[in-house]
Formats: sequence, structure tokens, C-alpha cells
Amino acid sequence: MLFMKSREVVGIDIGSSSIKLVQLSEQKGAYSLKNVGILPLPSEAIVDNSLMDTTSIVETIRDLAKSLGSKAKDAACSISGNSVIIRKISLPAMTPEELEDQIAWEAEQYIPFDINDVNLDFEILDADLSAAGKMTVLLVASKKEIINEYVAVFNEAGLRLVVVDVDSFAVQNIFEQNYTPSEDDVVALINIGASIMNLNVVKGGISLFTRDVQMGGNLYTEEIQRQFALSSQDAERIKITADFPDKARLSDLMSRVNETLSLEIHRSLDFYNSTAEDQKIGKVYLSGGCAKVSNLAEVVSQRLGMPVEVLNPLQKITCNEKEFDPEYLQEISPFIAVAAGLAMRRLGDK
Repeated sequence: MLFMKSREVVGIDIGSSSIKLVQLSEQKGAYSLKNVGILPLPSEAIVDNSLMDTTSIVETIRDLAKSLGSKAKDAACSISGNSVIIRKISLPAMTPEELEDQIAWEAEQYIPFDINDVNLDFEILDADLSAAGKMTVLLVASKKEIINEYVAVFNEAGLRLVVVDVDSFAVQNIFEQNYTPSEDDVVALINIGASIMNLNVVKGGISLFTRDVQMGGNLYTEEIQRQFALSSQDAERIKITADFPDKARLSDLMSRVNETLSLEIHRSLDFYNSTAEDQKIGKVYLSGGCAKVSNLAEVVSQRLGMPVEVLNPLQKITCNEKEFDPEYLQEISPFIAVAAGLAMRRLGDK
């Protein structure tokens, strides 16, 4: 099931540039960090959200789990972009049991594939019986062949895939664990990975708007590579370290890409705000590797005219400083938001 209390689940975020692993222990709703790590993937292992080099992906998952000493056998992963369809639909009010029986029929008109070829899940967001007996339902679907690919990869890596979530919802999960906005606060959670940007507007634990944009940190790498005639590896290193002789030229290049990303964020959130009436966004939280890019948060804040903060997925997660270097955790925290949200999942979760 999509959105999927039992054994600990290791959260594994398979991104286009790296694999992130987080394992959390839970006691009475509080979490402590048990394992965390990142390993890079070959550049063509994932292309347009498709698993192209499954051998490298399997080996990287194995190597990461082994290097961390993780003994977990159950795993959670997530999907986004063209791998998943998310729709908010209005249906006649009914019980969850009734909807379970009817969801395939109801979903057919919203899913551009044969309904027999997709995995479906849903969550009832409200049941406003006063509004002509209607309820709002979040419908999520992914083609079975995509889910089966992930299941096969995890099986080969020696893990049982028990949860397949959505990137945006995994970030929302870890945000709600670490932050306590009021019921009336509307926030935008923006996760910017190497090749995709996930936007999720949230109020009171309910997702109001989601959008995935095929744009991310690779823009910086590609521009550095093109402008300075470098290999992709050298360009990636310079993007992260800013170690380049011509600082002014590099700064100018990074600023231009910051503007490109911030403009796309502005367009997407403007689209939401134009129909949001009194539920306007008040604050933005950035996560993903791009959240660490110099001045990006400031540029986005200026463009949107609202506060922008880098999300800390470990803010309320306890850590043993003898086992985890605080500086290292601070360094990698923007990268692991999705994996940390996945690590909170358990088999049977809705």
C-alpha cells in the first residue's frame, strides 16, 4: 500500500544522486537516532525517476546498511514525480470501509492508466456532512510495475519493503514531529533534490496542495560544468565546497541558478495562493541537498516576501553524542528529511 505498530523500519531514500538511510527508535511517541548515512550513486543509476542501474542501487543499499551495522530487515522507501499521481477529490460521504470497497471505481476517472495496473491508496481528509454530504479524499496511485521494481531491488538487497510512501508526505511526517505550528498556520514544505523539487502546502496536518517539479540541484552542477568546462564530478565538488579560484564568477553563476529555482518556487506557490482564499502560505521550510546552497533560502525569502527556514529533521530527535558527531549531523540534516520521515513509518501505518 502507498502511505503504509511493529518492528523498526529503516527509512531509505533512493535519490538520483545518492541513497540516504535513517533508522529511528521510538518510545512513547519520542524518537532517538539509531543509524544515519549517505552514499553516492553513479550518475546514470536513476534517470527521470526510473531505476536504470539496479545493480548499483542494490550494492549501494547493501554497502550503506553494512557500513552502519544496521540489522533492520523491514524498509520504507518513497516515490515522486511521474512515478506517482496525487489527486484531491470530492466524494459522497461514506465510511472508510465503504470507500475501501469503492475506491477503484471512484479512482478510474482520475487515473490515466488501466485501474488494474496501479496500486491505490487514499486518506479521508474531512467528512463535511453539512456540505451536501460530501467528503474530501486524498487519492494516491502508482503503476504496479514501478512498485514491483522497488520491491525487487530491496529484496535483492536483503530487505523487505513494507512501506512505499511519497517524498512530499515523508517530509511532512518529519516536519510534524519536529515543529509545532498552530492549527491555523499554513506552511510550504519544499524538498529540493538533485533532479526533482517536491512542494507540499500543509495546514493543521492536512496537505492542501502538492506539486513535483523536474528541477533541482543538478542545475548548479550542469551550469558549473558548462561554464567552466569541467567534468560532472569536479562540478559537483565545486557546487558543494565552493572551492574555485574565480570566486566572483562562481558566485555570479550560483546566484543565477538561485534565481531560476526561486522563480519556479514562486510560480508554483502563486498558483496555490491564487485559489487559496483565506489559507495563504505564511512560511516556507526548505529541505534536500539544495537547502544548503549558499544564499538560496535568502533569495527564495526575498522572492516570496515571507520567512524561509531550512528544515532540521533532527530538531527533536534525541542523539547520543558519543555515537554521532553533532557537526556531521548538522552538515547532513537537510539531505535526510525524506529518509527520516520514512524511518517513522511502521508496517500497517496509514
